[in-house]
Amino acid sequence: MDKYAELRGAVEAVELVDAHAHNLVALDSTLPFLHCFSEAAGDALSYAPHTLNFKRGLRDIAELYGSEVSLLGIQEYRKCSGLQSISSLCFRAAKIAAILIDDGIDFDKMHEIEWHRSFAPVVGRILRIERLAEKILDEGRPDGSTWTLDTFTETFTGKLKSYPCLYFTFLYVSLSRPTVADKIVGLKSIAAYRSGLGINTNVTRNEAQEGLAEVLKVGSPVRITDKSFIDYLFVQSLEIALQFNLPVQIHTGFGDKDLDLRLSNPLHLRTLLQDKRFTKCRLVLLHASYPFSKEASYLACVYPQVYLDFGLAIPKLSVHGMISSVKELLELAPIKKVMFSTDGYAFPETFYLGAKRAREVVFSVLRDACIDGDLSIPEAIEAVKDIFSENAKKFYMTNLDFTPLDSKTNVSTNFVKIGCDALQPDVALVRIIWVDTSGQHRCRVVPRKRFHDIVIKNGVGLTFACMALISAVDAPADGTNLGGVGEIRLIPDLSTKCRIPWSKQEEMVLADMHLKPGEAWEYCPREALRRVSKVLKDEFNLVMNAGFENEFYLLKSVSRELKEEFIPFDSAPYCSTSAFDAASPMFHEVVAALQSLNIPVEQLHAEAGKGQFEIAFGYTTCTDAADNLVFAREVVRAVARKHGLLATFMPKFALDDIGSGSHVHISLWENGRNVFMASSEHSTHGMSKVGEEFMAGVLEHLPSILAFTAPVPNSYDRIQPNTWSGAYQCWGKENREAPLRTACPPGVPDGVVSNFEIKAFDGCANPHLGLASIISAGIDGLRRHLTLPEPVDTNPASLDSEPQRLPRSLSESVEALEKDGVFRDLIGEKLLVAIKGVRKAEIAFYSQNKDAYKQLIHRY
Repeated sequence: MDKYAELRGAVEAVELVDAHAHNLVALDSTLPFLHCFSEAAGDALSYAPHTLNFKRGLRDIAELYGSEVSLLGIQEYRKCSGLQSISSLCFRAAKIAAILIDDGIDFDKMHEIEWHRSFAPVVGRILRIERLAEKILDEGRPDGSTWTLDTFTETFTGKLKSYPCLYFTFLYVSLSRPTVADKIVGLKSIAAYRSGLGINTNVTRNEAQEGLAEVLKVGSPVRITDKSFIDYLFVQSLEIALQFNLPVQIHTGFGDKDLDLRLSNPLHLRTLLQDKRFTKCRLVLLHASYPFSKEASYLACVYPQVYLDFGLAIPKLSVHGMISSVKELLELAPIKKVMFSTDGYAFPETFYLGAKRAREVVFSVLRDACIDGDLSIPEAIEAVKDIFSENAKKFYMTNLDFTPLDSKTNVSTNFVKIGCDALQPDVALVRIIWVDTSGQHRCRVVPRKRFHDIVIKNGVGLTFACMALISAVDAPADGTNLGGVGEIRLIPDLSTKCRIPWSKQEEMVLADMHLKPGEAWEYCPREALRRVSKVLKDEFNLVMNAGFENEFYLLKSVSRELKEEFIPFDSAPYCSTSAFDAASPMFHEVVAALQSLNIPVEQLHAEAGKGQFEIAFGYTTCTDAADNLVFAREVVRAVARKHGLLATFMPKFALDDIGSGSHVHISLWENGRNVFMASSEHSTHGMSKVGEEFMAGVLEHLPSILAFTAPVPNSYDRIQPNTWSGAYQCWGKENREAPLRTACPPGVPDGVVSNFEIKAFDGCANPHLGLASIISAGIDGLRRHLTLPEPVDTNPASLDSEPQRLPRSLSESVEALEKDGVFRDLIGEKLLVAIKGVRKAEIAFYSQNKDAYKQLIHRY
């Protein structure tokens, strides 16, 4: 097993705080796309295609887009897709959770900062002090009189003070998560571009007044270049920064040709750093101070107020240059003082390239540090989190905490698996995976070259019948309106492409179903989940998060009377240490593989069945949770095979033993905040009105939901009283006999619930369709403002008047579904017809073949 798999997994999983970036511009902006790769301008820009950064970056972008590997091919893709689409793809692939934007560069057709919140949960503003001063001078005094140093200073400092006051009042008074797009989280100086970094902190008033007069002589538009006046602005800004505890970014090192590189050496800042007035002012040196990275490292080592940021150096340098500059930063600088940014600007591709290369470079640097003995692997993993996220959170004091109060770990809505292809060039085959109506995982496999040359853009062909197959026979079911006539395209979703951990020469990717590239097929399960999620978002501004608990049996093959049989791996009891000991080698490999796929594992243990285990996965948006579950099952089955075992997720492997479920925890989020919870512990049931209405809808439609989440006759052998599987149509607080259970995990105030669990969900269910049915029911509850009945606080089977039983068979759940119009409207009539047709075929087959269920161990 790869010794550094855990480190790689940490690098790929962490959500990034982009501590320095710029606004995006519209696609029809006059800014040449070549600026995506170079700081050069004018005639020098024409040489950009001959740089290492351009050639490497072009391939990276083309692979992401599935376009031709040429500037023309990428530009055509951008034009056809539109800015919203390519921005969504780039930011999702980058996994950036927060962006701090310096909007001091004026572009034509520039988007407002708030617009960027479509692509990252949190967006903040960095105020460029020289640009603010220039705008003030350009606007002139209200009475038309000439600026004096005093009138300018009063206006300039007043503006600076007004921004942070607004921000800090909002941040610390509001109960909700702040929207910081128009608030200031830090200041920035580009003195390096204008007069250099030799800041005179003792500039006199006369010098500043004379400098202001020199600036005003030039006329409008104002461009401040006078050194004395710039130094004065800098000192005034530092005083405001100290007053409001704001950090200050300082441009250092390379940039465009406006600056004198000799004056951008951060060593010129020594006078400022020695000034006792400013020793408590937090300063971050941008751009790795390249080519003065060693000098920057020294300053961060000896001056407590100095921090470092390696944006722009990544991805603008060669691979060797990027790695060497980050290594130089870490030669002396404390890891707790080095942070990430993309320095992305104008083009969404710059954010993607910065994030992609930063992950690869940081992995390479930290891996080498482990090899050299500088770091242990756990220390390197901690460094990953510090560099990419934690250091920026603390430095900018922006309260960027994305961990909810749920019992599950929240993962960004922009979840993606990023592989380090630059470090792993040996992939030969790519598996294109889909999950059909009956919940079976299937794949087509293509050579990697064909995947990149043809399949990314055009997909692979697949018959309509693919969504009409049942769990026992690979033939289309009657009544689905799907058969052997007609073909769709399986289009790979590149944001899910990842290296297969157990097969080092293969990758895998989840696929969407299209009638033709760009036109979604109505029967696509992933599209169905996206569709209902969009309704939930558009109508109620809500996102459903989910976290699965996946149970399965480990079986071993034995020969009896010359016949192969599969029996439980062991007979140990619930949470047995001996059971885990026996399976430990396999689970170490499973967990490492899941971490390499960015799938967070919360815990695992032996379950109550003979040879049964459970793995609980981290919390994330429902679309990503479903994708994660597909990949996780692939991992468990494959690693089990490698260890000579068969892993099965079928609901009831042995009719006389405990069944296996895929219990799912559900919560609702609005603008990054869990709104399923009540605002205090004094609510009736511990949940908000929104939470209750949503859950009430799920409870009312639960009989119909079972046709999605318990999709084979064997599912109902599991859903029985007194087995903690939820056999009655009721809900309860921490009641494991109820199919819907509200949870109050540690860290949540007493009486408040953070999520609810659905127990009637098993391993034969297509997770995308199952979650789509839950959202549909919840939407109905929200639309009709449904309320919950009183909770059942005991075993419902023990009550004198039992609650209504949930369907005892697949026939009953299909009958409930046929009477339920909610799913027809939200999930779609055609897909619903196919689902019911497949379910009816399952009923007919297993009623005629009583022992056929035993073969499900090979299907699930």
